[in-house]
Amino acid sequence: MRVFAGYITVISFMLIFFTTLFFATDEWNKVQSFQQELEHAVSADTVDLNRTSLLLDKEGRVFSEVNRPYRLYVSDEKIPPFLKDILVASEDQHFYEHVGFDAGAILRAVVKNLVFTHIQQGGSTITQQLARNLYLGQEKTYNRKLTELFYAHEIEQTLSKDEILELYMNVIYFSNGVYGIETASQYYFQKSVAELNQAEMAFIASIPNNPGKYDPVDHFDQTKVRQERLLDILVSTQKLSKDEAEKLKKVPISLNVRKKTDLYPDYAFYVENELKELIARNEGYVLDMANASSPEEKKKIGEKLEDRYQEVISSGVRIQTALNPALQKKSISALNAQLNMELQGATVTIDNKTRTIVALSGGRNYKKYNFNHAFQAFRQPGSAIKPLLVYGPYIEKFKAGINDKVNANQYCVGEYCPINYGGAQPGTVTLQQSMAQSYNGSAVRLMEKVGVEKAFQSIAPFSFEKVIKEDKTYAASIGGFTYGMSPLELTDAYTSFIDGNYQASHAILHVKDNNGKILYQWKNEPKKVWSADTTSKIRKMLNEGAKTGTGRAAYVSRPYVGIKTGTTNNYHDYWVMGLTDTLTTGVWVGHDIPRDMSGIEQQRPSHKIWKSIME
Repeated sequence: MRVFAGYITVISFMLIFFTTLFFATDEWNKVQSFQQELEHAVSADTVDLNRTSLLLDKEGRVFSEVNRPYRLYVSDEKIPPFLKDILVASEDQHFYEHVGFDAGAILRAVVKNLVFTHIQQGGSTITQQLARNLYLGQEKTYNRKLTELFYAHEIEQTLSKDEILELYMNVIYFSNGVYGIETASQYYFQKSVAELNQAEMAFIASIPNNPGKYDPVDHFDQTKVRQERLLDILVSTQKLSKDEAEKLKKVPISLNVRKKTDLYPDYAFYVENELKELIARNEGYVLDMANASSPEEKKKIGEKLEDRYQEVISSGVRIQTALNPALQKKSISALNAQLNMELQGATVTIDNKTRTIVALSGGRNYKKYNFNHAFQAFRQPGSAIKPLLVYGPYIEKFKAGINDKVNANQYCVGEYCPINYGGAQPGTVTLQQSMAQSYNGSAVRLMEKVGVEKAFQSIAPFSFEKVIKEDKTYAASIGGFTYGMSPLELTDAYTSFIDGNYQASHAILHVKDNNGKILYQWKNEPKKVWSADTTSKIRKMLNEGAKTGTGRAAYVSRPYVGIKTGTTNNYHDYWVMGLTDTLTTGVWVGHDIPRDMSGIEQQRPSHKIWKSIME
């Protein structure tokens, strides 16, 4: 009788619902296509939960979370049966029997709600709750409740009971911005749901019924009362014995609430940007952008890429990076220790063996999503460009030895007449002395012999985004560029002196979906830039620069160390670029709005930063 009366009530309300729609002419067309739209909306292919993506360091530990709300998805087979039993018993005891709604429960709710002027009790099944969370929102009106019934029925036609329960347990709200059972387990106990004991499972299962009232952080005692009530329900449904329930009630519950993980914001911000680039290259956006016929078309492609990036981030991917937390901490500490309240700076460290970015600091006391000087600041490189644009190409072309002689006095090409530091006129020196002491006169002479075009061909393999054709002048031999390079770009180029090969360095190793399938990874192949002979000679010259030249203030005792420094006109930028037997690191120090830093030259801030990282 109860079930019969419930069905009569539901059918009556449906008739009222459609009659109302019929007389509302604007809605009639919607009624005719309602079923088709419903079938399209409720599809296993269109279920799209907003999940949290995780950034992992080299050891697989989470160091940053991307995308809110906080939701970690867990598949059905990883959810303990006890948890399913307790949620079904407490929320929808007829879940495995009904077709999406419980007619008897709806009848009881309708009778109770007749006493009030608005809906007090919904009689909602798990499937109805899922419909609200996925498609309809939490509005409480009779029309919305009726629509909810249609959605719930369609969900039951589309998905299995196990699939419905899996989705439900991943979408329900557990207070404190936490969605889903795995997320709740990680948030309140800092362990996976499969690692919880049954008392803890019952405790977090208490929250969704009323997330405000049963917030474990603010209302622990009320949550505990609710937990014990749920255990009693399990006893009444014969899922648990009375003795087992009493034992579980006595198990101590100790919260271990985790804070949002947001470490190393400068590195994390770079990874997010690199992910967008990785998607663009893997899915053809880069090629589309290159072939765009107008700025408007480029803008549209850029918008599509942003939408795709947001789609990937909200799908809950796991981004495996090469981050070395110890080196990252050293980099941040070294940078902040040497920068006063006016100075800015950046550092980049690349692993020589893997060519991966293991540390990156983006500025003084860096805050996430602020301007990141490591990869967003483009500055003239000064003499730091000489090994790449002058000495490497010269040795490569003429097979010159490091003890070959060159005139280092001031030299003019046309009206271009750069002077040496301090106005020095050292006369004839060896190539090794010339680079170690960074003489400008010899650099211009060597570039003239190589030829400007040929010299620039040598840096073509590197990822110098803002090098333009107007830069092809003799001024470039000592770092005179229109825009210059970012610290990341210049450090990346210096990895070519490890073994003569260049392979663009990246922070991301691979990106996996929630099932562990690799979605993206870089596929860069190494390119030969320098011969073995040239590489060996440049390394010796860099080593001399570290021992006796302009880099000696940054010298560290390692099996190998090579350093080249750079100072731009009017002391606007200080650079230290170099490598050891294991790492390649670049340091830049300057101001956001360039200005004279000659007053701090003798303090050698960039040298000290490099040395602190590499010691």
